[in-house]
Amino acid sequence: MDGPGADVAAFLLAGGKSTRMGADKAFVMLEGRTLLARALELARTVSDNVRIVGSAEKFAAFAPVVEDVFRECGPLGGIHAALRASVAELNLILAVDVPFVPAALLRYLVTRARSSNAIATVPRAGGGWQPLCAVYRRAFGDVAEGALRGGQYKIGALFGDAKVQAVEEQELAGAGFAATVFRNLNTPEELEAAREAGWAQNVAIGSGDGNSF
Repeated sequence: MDGPGADVAAFLLAGGKSTRMGADKAFVMLEGRTLLARALELARTVSDNVRIVGSAEKFAAFAPVVEDVFRECGPLGGIHAALRASVAELNLILAVDVPFVPAALLRYLVTRARSSNAIATVPRAGGGWQPLCAVYRRAFGDVAEGALRGGQYKIGALFGDAKVQAVEEQELAGAGFAATVFRNLNTPEELEAAREAGWAQNVAIGSGDGNSF
């Protein structure tokens, strides 16, 4: 796939509290652009239908917005809201705070999702699942809603009972993608380290707490 696909929607999760950063991560600047601007550009390489999951008051000026149905439930609530709002069968979910993910990886994941009937196509690298850079079919919304209603908010815990296509670290490496691309920026110190190191050289920066999902 060389360009955006009509069968794919993309959703940016931007509703986190950014407690450790001390500022809204969506608007943090890195190499002259906000993390939100970077994520929007990335998402538009796989879909012309890109929306932000978060506060309409905060984000409506940048792209169409979807707000959580289950509020204060973390990223799983955002995934649920995205899938409930989508009419596309394949839905890329991308956290706003993973600025080292290349567009080629998103296209790779979409291609893998198209070739499978799995309910989700999720990288497993760096010690665990990477559910916030993954492709979900709409049916995963039912799985998410059942979990949310039951007070279960851990995304990875849902993958055992669902038909999930894991994209393993060895496969990613063979395709040219290092596990470090999933590192996110959580603190001012990590952000400053990224700024000092420079964009292209900095794929290993970040403590990456995404594996707790």
